[in-house]
Amino acid sequence: MSDVSDDDDAPALSAHALAALQEFYHETGTHETGTHETGTHETGTPTPDQFAVGALEEDWRMSQFWYSDDTAARLAEELVREAGEGGRIACVSAPSVYQKLKQGSVLGSDRVSAVVLEFDRRFAVYGDDFVFYDYNEPLALAAAARSFDVVLVDPPYLSEECLSKVSQTVKHLSKGKVLLCTGVVMEKLAKDLLDVRMCDFLPKHNRNLSNDFRCFVNYPSRLLDAARRSKTS
Repeated sequence: MSDVSDDDDAPALSAHALAALQEFYHETGTHETGTHETGTHETGTPTPDQFAVGALEEDWRMSQFWYSDDTAARLAEELVREAGEGGRIACVSAPSVYQKLKQGSVLGSDRVSAVVLEFDRRFAVYGDDFVFYDYNEPLALAAAARSFDVVLVDPPYLSEECLSKVSQTVKHLSKGKVLLCTGVVMEKLAKDLLDVRMCDFLPKHNRNLSNDFRCFVNYPSRLLDAARRSKTS
């Protein structure tokens, strides 16, 4: 997720206005079921195609921009590798990577567990894997939402306030390994808060974003030298 798009036709709201709009939707239940849009059963049980990247449509009012299928797969592979056998993975505001993990198309994904932390209650269709998350309350999480082997986080806004609060959540969730996806403009703050460094790997989205978007990690990762590996493979 990111808060900047190159779609000039999309209205631009302040973070405060977006938060108010989101609260309205959640109070009225407007965006909570997604039954017709997503192809769920009336019971809320996910259907096989619901784990496809983009099965739930992006909502610009929630600053939602899904990764491309290739990027979601690459990040899912990274998480599986770093989590290890029986590892636990948390996808914070990164539902498309969670979906890719659950598709079963990534080698080893059946040997790890994953949860998705999201403000958008449409993702509650994923049952116990869904953890409601509001970055404005960074530590208001279920007791079981901690001790993850690797945490992937994609803060919804490119702001110091958002990244600072999300970093509190990450430190609460993680046993150590952190994979952050955000704009290059946040590089220094990300380094200060999470001790991460920028990767060569360039993540892509289904919609083009106008901001320079990158991945950052705090551990030795194949994503760090992705360009060199691509040339030698």
